[in-house]
Amino acid sequence: MVESVLTHLDESGQVRMVDVSSKSTTARVAEARGRVHMGEHAYRLLHASDNTKGEVLNTARIAGVLAAKRCAELIPLCHSLPLSFVGVDFIPNDADHSIEVVATCRTDYKTGVEMEAMTACSVAALTIYDMCKAADKGIVIEQIKLRFKSGGKSGDWQND
Repeated sequence: MVESVLTHLDESGQVRMVDVSSKSTTARVAEARGRVHMGEHAYRLLHASDNTKGEVLNTARIAGVLAAKRCAELIPLCHSLPLSFVGVDFIPNDADHSIEVVATCRTDYKTGVEMEAMTACSVAALTIYDMCKAADKGIVIEQIKLRFKSGGKSGDWQND
């Protein structure tokens, strides 16, 4: 088993940006998922597009795309990446009044797009909260995780 290291720390334990200059450019994909739980009333309002702040899921989708594009401004040691695609989708679950947020990012670059996908998912979920909080202050955002990634030296990885 190969011992893992924290790549954002140098030999003396100081923070650093990872040097990717010698890495090869490859196709990279990452998908992150999270869940937004809310009460029945807020869930009904969300689906009826009856929220006073506008159409919730389209606004959350745009917020997620913008967040992925600005990831390097939010996470201090992230590289700025030329994103070729950012998609944010939603899977409603009527039984438990939740929305699953699915964010997918793609690039052809020297480093992965995991942070961009996680940031898109998080900000889309936060936007749903913001736009529905007047109807339910008890909304819970949970289980934000990297679902899979592909490309690069470490290859494919999946989290079921």
